[in-house]
Amino acid sequence: MAKDQSNKLFEPALVKEALKQSFVKLNPRIMLRNPVMFTVEIGTAIMLAVCIWIAAGEKSQGHLGYNVAIFLILLITVLFANFAEAIAEARGKAQANSLRKTREETPAKWIQAVGEMYVDEVKIVPSSQLKKGDIFLCETGDMIPMDGEIIWGIATIDESAITGESAPVIRESGGDKSSVTGGTKVLSDKIKVRVTTEPGESFLDKMIALVEGASRQKTPNEIALTILLASFTLIFLIVCVTLKPFADYANTPLTVAALVSLYVCLIPTTIGGLLSAIGIAGMDRALRANVITKSGKAVETAGDLDVLLLDKTGTITIGNRKATNFYPANGIDEKLFIETSVLSSLADETPEGKSIVELGKLNPSSFDTNNSTFIKFTAETRSSGMDMADGTKVRKGAFDSIRNMVVKAGNPFPAETEERVKIIASNGGTPLVVSRNNKALGVIELQDIIKPGIQERFERLRKMGVKTVMVTGDNPLTAKFIAEKAGVDDYIAEAKPEDKMNYIKKEQQSGKLVAMMGDGTNDAPALAQADVGVAMNSGTAAAKEAGNMVDLDNDPTKLIEIVEIGKQLLMTRGTLTTFSIANDVAKYFAIVPALFIVSIPGLQSLNVMYLKSAESAILSAVIFNAIIIPILIPLALRGVAYKPIGASALLRRNLLIYGLGGIIAPFIGIKLIDMLLSLFM
Repeated sequence: MAKDQSNKLFEPALVKEALKQSFVKLNPRIMLRNPVMFTVEIGTAIMLAVCIWIAAGEKSQGHLGYNVAIFLILLITVLFANFAEAIAEARGKAQANSLRKTREETPAKWIQAVGEMYVDEVKIVPSSQLKKGDIFLCETGDMIPMDGEIIWGIATIDESAITGESAPVIRESGGDKSSVTGGTKVLSDKIKVRVTTEPGESFLDKMIALVEGASRQKTPNEIALTILLASFTLIFLIVCVTLKPFADYANTPLTVAALVSLYVCLIPTTIGGLLSAIGIAGMDRALRANVITKSGKAVETAGDLDVLLLDKTGTITIGNRKATNFYPANGIDEKLFIETSVLSSLADETPEGKSIVELGKLNPSSFDTNNSTFIKFTAETRSSGMDMADGTKVRKGAFDSIRNMVVKAGNPFPAETEERVKIIASNGGTPLVVSRNNKALGVIELQDIIKPGIQERFERLRKMGVKTVMVTGDNPLTAKFIAEKAGVDDYIAEAKPEDKMNYIKKEQQSGKLVAMMGDGTNDAPALAQADVGVAMNSGTAAAKEAGNMVDLDNDPTKLIEIVEIGKQLLMTRGTLTTFSIANDVAKYFAIVPALFIVSIPGLQSLNVMYLKSAESAILSAVIFNAIIIPILIPLALRGVAYKPIGASALLRRNLLIYGLGGIIAPFIGIKLIDMLLSLFM
């Protein structure tokens, strides 16, 4: 979806819609949400009244043409500010329209319920009639009508309508890959799905509402900045109102146009006009990275993160670990050890378990497993295996788990196996100890491969001031080795679901902001607790509901990109606020000396721009004040380029470019406009 979006900022269709919305947004009830631009609109209305007053015969307010020019420039200023917000919204709506095409009414094969029982009778109904809890059937070629969880079967699914990725994915019942999304297509096999959402509340519906801005609310930072800008606006309003008595005392006539223009030029109209666009564009950039954010606050928080929890597998290492070696204990027959290792892995559906069977090079069908009980791996036991019909018990698992089992049964644990475990772990491998009837037979070595370039990405995060924490089920020695090799700052070894939660709470209690990524139901509590919780789109409904972001690409490294998007949003807002406030200084030096220089010759020293007249000075200032908004719209939408150079260096850089630049640019711009106006005045 996002990958198909054009990167052009001003597509003709979007510009046309944004221009239309610029006038619609002149409605005072809409403008009231932006106090700064609302007061500019009031100033525009006042100037319209002044123009009518002059046309009726009033002589004290200057030429009609001059006042009409001020009125039109102020109106254009408001329209430019509305256009900035409208073009950002239009880009979101364009994405929503492409999503809406995938949400068309589709027929659903509803499996009817008789009392508490579901029968195999299938009835074709519109997807809109499906309710939460209903079960439907999907076969090869069917469109999935609603969001749900697979309760039976396995299927290959095309999710390109949602993710933009053409490669099909496999979804199956049970585990963390059971979630399916309405609007995607079944390419092969057959599945039964239980609906997990009510009509109108599907994942696609929520996505459309979010990207359209229908559910967008101002973030705490935006509210705080709006209050600050409103305070500046109030202060300058008081300044301009009290300026009239001073002007009368100095025998300096001040027209309404001069006072309104001075007020509009002094208040922070630039950031006031671009503030909403910056926030909307931040969510838009996240969406283009195939990340759905449930609120603008989540994107902002990502920019302020202190701690990042990353799962080892798939994020720091490539895919899954593979078995590389069998190490039997002294006196143990190697063939018996390999057979026991393979037996313990027959029921293991994980890639690691399958790799042990492959390494053993034994035919699984050669084993008699009739009436045997498969023991699945759990986070608590940290072991798996099989209880065979003849009473033989085979297990494989973490070193401490199997050792405890062996010692508890009264058997010695081989010293050479314990030494081999340490060697494997110190070399970055994962040791799995194998036992038969509570006697240790040896150890299997699994190896991880660190992703290329991951060290550089962690170094980039470190420069941003973000602490990286690797979460793994490996033993402490293995975790330490991989953490040092990958360049992470900390690690959680032998992690259980509650360990993630406890770590997040501990960091939050010390005032830190924490992010994590997860896809399973067991991740849901930690995702909800984290300040930024990114759920995989392939994950369970519980995980997606708990997180405040959803990654459509199911890319575990996406957290790093999200942090950069958040920091870019905050930096863009900060730099444009700096620029806006800084360029008010130049407008002050343009208007105030020009107004009072005749009656107070001492102000000549402040007339550094030597503008032609009071009228040309005011016109030049308000024209510059208006045109700077559309000039900065591309920067507000694209965002300021972010470089991880540290907070202090970043502050110095921004003050130099946007602070000093915000002071110098208006001096040059206003002077050039004045020179141009002098040709016609």
